[in-house]
Amino acid sequence: MTFVVPFDGADRTVAALERAREFAEALAEDVLVVSVVPSNNAAYARERGWLPAGEPFDMKTIVSTLREQVHDIAPEAAFEYELCSRSVTGNRIAKPVRKFAKRNDADMVFVGSDDAGRLVTTASSVGSRIATDGSYDVVLVRST
Repeated sequence: MTFVVPFDGADRTVAALERAREFAEALAEDVLVVSVVPSNNAAYARERGWLPAGEPFDMKTIVSTLREQVHDIAPEAAFEYELCSRSVTGNRIAKPVRKFAKRNDADMVFVGSDDAGRLVTTASSVGSRIATDGSYDVVLVRST
């Protein structure tokens, strides 16, 4: 089995990665982590803590920051990133995740959710867009 976790460093994605790591350890499976980075969008990167305040867009710094965060949570997980266009929408983030999951034959995608237990198909939810693909199971993980 292969577990995929979309990760941006937010509490909900940290919770999803922790849960995937627990499943992977129990089942001796692999965890693949993917981060989607909007090209040349320094403001988005700063909002997520990928870049220090006032710093220009620097892909090397962003990827290094994300890789370190993932390693701290799940040292055995493989980390990759995908680029998307500068303007950010739910689908522009979700589409590369879906493609990554398919390309890597994901059995389960662990999606962190602040809304699990309420409504998971809000218009702005990346999770609902990832869940539309029937080629893998989706595990919604509540952030605490």
